[in-house]
Amino acid sequence: MRTKTKTAPIVPDTLRAKALLVHDRLCAEYGAPIPFFHDLDPLSELVSSLLSHRTRNADSGRAFKALRARFADWPAVRDAPTADVEAAIAPCTWPEQKAPRLQAILRAIAESRGELSLDFLAEMPVIEAREWLEDLPGVGPKTSAAVLLFSTLRRPALPVDSHHHRVAARLGLIPANVAVGPAHELLEAQLPADWSAQQVYDNHEALMLHGQKVCLHAKPRCAGCVVLDLCPFGQRKQTSTSVPSEY
Repeated sequence: MRTKTKTAPIVPDTLRAKALLVHDRLCAEYGAPIPFFHDLDPLSELVSSLLSHRTRNADSGRAFKALRARFADWPAVRDAPTADVEAAIAPCTWPEQKAPRLQAILRAIAESRGELSLDFLAEMPVIEAREWLEDLPGVGPKTSAAVLLFSTLRRPALPVDSHHHRVAARLGLIPANVAVGPAHELLEAQLPADWSAQQVYDNHEALMLHGQKVCLHAKPRCAGCVVLDLCPFGQRKQTSTSVPSEY
């Protein structure tokens, strides 16, 4: 597969310093180093990530386990009737879309590599490995980063989920109008290039956990936030709620 190696965005020193300060505070708050939650080979991690799109973790986990229980290996999934794959992954959202897409991806890997394995990605620079993965049908930046970071490859690639994205936007680390996909490149460029996979994972997990526990979508708990002084959104919210009514 061809690659389209990109040039990393230029990050102002002040923004990089802020991103690192946010990282340090949130890592202290959530107990870094944070243990990795998966120990799957990269191909299995790819399948798991694809099933997790727009699906609760518990449901995508059930779908993944059902898929592994029903089929002997990933070649068997690739070659099975699509209806059988769809039935196995029924616990996740949109199984009728994910089943044919999963099989198409497995076929594309086998056709490109001559085998169903992603272990070769360990030998590629991270940016090239991500581009290779993103050439697969239906694979975007979040999935490519998840495969490299969460799997046994343990490569430093930053996934950005909706919680991570919300926290970053409210803190002003990314513009508010930048979508989750493009945010990957911007947020990863703010981190030191020599960081280990563990440090990148801690960054992802700490911002994600903060979005789940404090920086909630509807009712953020700004008063107790450890990065409130760095957060334009939180400061505006605190100011607006502290102004007494005229009536």
